[in-house]
Amino acid sequence: MVASTQAPVTGKASRRSWLVWFVAALVYLLAVFHRTSFGVAGLEAADRFGVGAAALSAFTVLQVGVYAVMQIPTGVLVDRYGPRRILIAALLCLALGQVLTAFATSYGLALLGRGVLGFGDAITFVSVLRLSAAHFPGRQYTVVMSLTSAIGFVGNLAATVPLTLLLDGPGWLPTFLVAGLVTALYSAVVAARVRDTPAGHPATPVPVDRRELLRQIRSAWRVPGTRLGFWVHFSTGFAPTVLTLLWGVPFLVRGEGIAPATASALLTVFVFGAMFVGPVVGGLVAARPGLRMPLVAAYLGGATAVWSLLLSLPGPLPVAILLPCFAFLALGVPASTIAFALARDYNPLHRVGTATGLVNVGGFSATTVAALLVGVLLQYTGSFRIALLAVVAVLVYGTFRLLVWWRRARAELFAAQARGEQVPVQVRRHAWDTPAGRPASAAA
Repeated sequence: MVASTQAPVTGKASRRSWLVWFVAALVYLLAVFHRTSFGVAGLEAADRFGVGAAALSAFTVLQVGVYAVMQIPTGVLVDRYGPRRILIAALLCLALGQVLTAFATSYGLALLGRGVLGFGDAITFVSVLRLSAAHFPGRQYTVVMSLTSAIGFVGNLAATVPLTLLLDGPGWLPTFLVAGLVTALYSAVVAARVRDTPAGHPATPVPVDRRELLRQIRSAWRVPGTRLGFWVHFSTGFAPTVLTLLWGVPFLVRGEGIAPATASALLTVFVFGAMFVGPVVGGLVAARPGLRMPLVAAYLGGATAVWSLLLSLPGPLPVAILLPCFAFLALGVPASTIAFALARDYNPLHRVGTATGLVNVGGFSATTVAALLVGVLLQYTGSFRIALLAVVAVLVYGTFRLLVWWRRARAELFAAQARGEQVPVQVRRHAWDTPAGRPASAAA
């Protein structure tokens, strides 16, 4: 059912709303910086704490696990207490986690620090999106969402070469301590500048008790648009994440015989591709929201073709093939942001945070399943070509579920149009749509 109490779809945000968003988006930049900071510090951490590769991997497993577990609760917390309070809490948790990491001389304390940091990271992105949903009309929201993701990639870049130079210079303790203290100080800026709603629009926090909590989650999950957003996020963004966080370099170095330096350079295509294409995609779908799902479908079809090419050609693959293939796969990250626009458009404003949290679980779930399956297959076969078939399997399954819920969401739109309700996207019936006259609820 199309929500009737949403934020407006058309119009323009004020300069104050843009300032509020920018201050909040910098919180996301800091979160991404802290999230990825251990990537370049891994070898130094192994020496500092005297642990091997298995124990070192627990840092990432814990941090990502906390992130996943907190997505739905974060949406509920944001709807209840407002994004401003949650962003301040996120900054303080990020700061505490990094300070603990700075002073850690034992493995256990460092692990605790990363867990606290993961909690702060987990409650950031949904809060920024919820804030944007309140301050920006639907047509601008997609652009703002894409710009938010692009700003996050700046934090990713800051956690590579600049952080490496700092670790080689001032060292572990000063680098992480200053990062934590700067983050804590920035919470004062958020407290002073960020407001949950535009001027003249009083905030209406939603009280949620234990019985209402599950009801609110179920209500958001029952909306076909939310379910469609989940599968869009599940299908589009997981493959680039699997390659950049875990299996990209091993595949290129051990599977394709590429030098480590060249392999790392190839993976930057994912960062720059998503950073620059994201705002373009956001602007395009903001101007023509009817293109949202066709763009997703085009990406998924192209991604299937790219993976078929990568895994069928005899190796080693030349850079001339890998580079354009990776450049296309990088488009999955901008495509995944369309999922959040769906959550925003098909839910009432007071439930957007919860719906966004549900959608955000989709990409993490796909990433976790694909990464684990690749590892298991690689262990038993020793072949990256066979192991990476797991990515194709997850892609195909996600695409199938997406098509199912795309059809059901369209059925809801047809029903809403028939009732004379305002809908976020005008649709025309096709042969593959739910037959006319069939109840929309039956399609869902």
